[in-house]
Amino acid sequence: MILNSDLRVVVQGITGKQGQFHTEQMLKYGTKIVAGVTPGKSGEKIFGVPVFDSVTDAVDNTGANCSVIFVPPRFAYSAGIEAIKSQLNPVVVITEGIPVNDTIKMIKFAEYNQTTIIGPNGPGFIIPGITKLGIIPGNYFKKGHTAIISRSGTLTYEIAWNMSMNGLGQSIAIGLGGDPITGINFIDSLKFIENHEPTHSVVILGEIGGEEEEKLSDYIIKTNFSKPVVGFIGGSSAPPEKQMGHAGAIISEGSGTYESKIKALKKAGAKIAIRPIEIPQILNKIV
Repeated sequence: MILNSDLRVVVQGITGKQGQFHTEQMLKYGTKIVAGVTPGKSGEKIFGVPVFDSVTDAVDNTGANCSVIFVPPRFAYSAGIEAIKSQLNPVVVITEGIPVNDTIKMIKFAEYNQTTIIGPNGPGFIIPGITKLGIIPGNYFKKGHTAIISRSGTLTYEIAWNMSMNGLGQSIAIGLGGDPITGINFIDSLKFIENHEPTHSVVILGEIGGEEEEKLSDYIIKTNFSKPVVGFIGGSSAPPEKQMGHAGAIISEGSGTYESKIKALKKAGAKIAIRPIEIPQILNKIV
């Protein structure tokens, strides 16, 4: 997986409303978008970006090496498989509402081909000042040395803005996605971050539901992860019988609660922020 200025992006679904809008935003940020794909639209251009009928044609003609997908849910599986077969890496899947069985098959195929899927149902990722893939608003971020790994889109933007306003920039921010099954997860992200030289500290933005934060905590302990971690868990005030607003936030008996996640992160040595505004204060103390 490449996550740097060498990314040459193909936008799958570039001629759709969302594809066009976010292609323009990514281009304005400096992302190197070299091609778009919409079957039947070959020969068109979107903001100067040539459109092809297939990912194979796009790669052969432009040397694209990664993809961001904005296609409707019923076509997302086929789009993902096409990107993986073309050896694009990473493949960023923005689409929400993909059938779970389609997601499982796509991620299994990606794992077999050693391809990283970011998403689905996520905002993508951003390397501040360099590039962004997806829907993350670049103006909230500034270049720095803290990685943000998050299950929440809007919370990511709020935290980044708070950090930036307090003189703390970000090395990278990755939105994992809100579905119960996603490609890259917290552990995968920390494996990447461990050897990512621009990153000196990590902010983990979790939510109630699922067991990802508990698994992450076990990983930090097991591997003796070397960089300081700050954790925040959203949903502390949600009633026990309620779910969060997306499919990934399902609480199982004995795990997935706010209390269990905080306990696990503390055990792993993470500093805990109770409110988002506390994160810059904690970072200033530990970095």
